[in-house]
Amino acid sequence: MSVRIRLGMVGGGAGSFIGPVHRIASRIDDRFELVAGALASNEEGALVSGRAIGLAEDRIYADFRHMAAEEAKRSDGIEAVVIATPNHLHMEPCRHFLEKGIHVICDKPVTSTLEDALELEKIIATSGCKFLLTHNYSGYPMVREARRLVQSGALGDIRLINMEYIQGWLAGEVCNKQAEWRLDPERSGRGGCVADIGTHAYHLGCYVTGSRAAELSADLHTFGEGRQLDDNAHIKLRFENGAKGLLWASQVAIGYENGIRLRVVGDKAGLEFFQEDPNKLWFTRVGEAKQMLTTGGPGFEGTIRVPAGHPEGFFEAFANLYDGFADILQGKKDDPAGLPGIESGIEGLKFITAAVNSSQANGAWQALRE
Repeated sequence: MSVRIRLGMVGGGAGSFIGPVHRIASRIDDRFELVAGALASNEEGALVSGRAIGLAEDRIYADFRHMAAEEAKRSDGIEAVVIATPNHLHMEPCRHFLEKGIHVICDKPVTSTLEDALELEKIIATSGCKFLLTHNYSGYPMVREARRLVQSGALGDIRLINMEYIQGWLAGEVCNKQAEWRLDPERSGRGGCVADIGTHAYHLGCYVTGSRAAELSADLHTFGEGRQLDDNAHIKLRFENGAKGLLWASQVAIGYENGIRLRVVGDKAGLEFFQEDPNKLWFTRVGEAKQMLTTGGPGFEGTIRVPAGHPEGFFEAFANLYDGFADILQGKKDDPAGLPGIESGIEGLKFITAAVNSSQANGAWQALRE
């Protein structure tokens, strides 16, 4: 593995939100270098997007299959690839690059169906390659600090897990590239809001507490006229550790921008994290005053790039996933932060599948696993 890991990208070209985020995050710690890409599915779009970010002409591709084959032949070919496409275009690019021995970094949800996710798990195992799923909110230092507190026993036995991810950008009629594919079941999969952002909220609850839902009861609803997929989800969950959970995911909640909030309550203490104020974690022991824990402040045991009082945000959280993945690829350390991989992806698809099935059955409780 090279000093700077040679990186490729599929998708994420002109008009993409997540493509530039990946490119910025991958460069923050100087561990990756983007050298090739199939940034669009047509030759003109691929050339325009590739030239705009400075890719060499012979490393700009209009087809990910061609890219995988050509890069695998090169002595300086890519060592890892980012899949930053709509959901229905995750499986095949992942398959092609893994089969060429190229490590994969993939957006969530990992695939558009649970069956594909289970098949991908087998492909990863056979390939011997590493796989990172970008549940990027788990990269926030105070989310990791919350996880550490739970693991240390500071909260005691976990009783309540409350997860929110609420936005308002789809409250009215929206006509843009980002909305278009998210509202199309052919490209998004069976879930709308529950898949797009509900999986992030669910992953945070699982990541911090170390538990998974055993079963759930869901009420998915579509408020937007003419939409085929849900834009709001209310879900009750029973976790394997005995905790009770509530999850609200919405993209029609007017007045909310990116309202990710996690509350975890045990029999000794509780904590609360709010993504729009990510350098703080509220922690309260039973019978005591609420404490505000801060990134790099007293008692903090995580890793940060700058001294306390210098905020780290969305890009830095995303970069923490890249930095941890680079450590794994270069054999520098194992994975103490618990980076999300194919197991998290499969759990997310089980969550989506159970939620859709439950809602279609008028909220009947659905098991996430046999």
